[in-house]
Amino acid sequence: MTAVVAGAGAEPAERDAAEDDSEAGAEALRTLGVSAGDAVVAVSASGRTPFAVGALESAADAGALMVCVVSVPESELARIAEHELAVVVGPEIVSGSTRLKAGTAQKLVLNSISTLSMIRLGKTYGDLMVDVATTNEKLSARARRAVRLATGADDDEVDRALAQSDGSAKVAIVTLLADVDSDEARRRLEASSGNVRKALQ
Repeated sequence: MTAVVAGAGAEPAERDAAEDDSEAGAEALRTLGVSAGDAVVAVSASGRTPFAVGALESAADAGALMVCVVSVPESELARIAEHELAVVVGPEIVSGSTRLKAGTAQKLVLNSISTLSMIRLGKTYGDLMVDVATTNEKLSARARRAVRLATGADDDEVDRALAQSDGSAKVAIVTLLADVDSDEARRRLEASSGNVRKALQ
């Protein structure tokens, strides 16, 4: 998943101006190489932010699945998108600001979309995040905990499985639960597109 933000990294005034550039939105999607195999979610409280409109039009040209998250019904983005998620929250507490009710509501929707996407992509096993890159001590501890909770194995077994799996929690879980070596666990995961549950069947 990749986030594209209008004027990312720019000064506040430049960032605000970038929202009005529809061609920049379209170019951002072209640069990513969006294709028919992708899904694009455009986010705009008003449903008419030019950057978001340009991005979604570019997604349409590429044949991607198009979704919009907006806070008003019957918006310009909704007319382009195949799926509209209209989170209508009513007038803001402070008039002129969309970072209060609308921003909060849209963030909840995006959190739900990203969580469901991770589940569908096989990055979880039960309620555990198992697609963890053990690139630092904190993430290594997280992977170890996930393997222990998923398998019920003791610490020594978990450490052994992770060492044989080059730190991959998914490989270690399949290794322990299926009672196979790490090579066979990798083969099963590759055959199941990285889904641990399917790899165990």
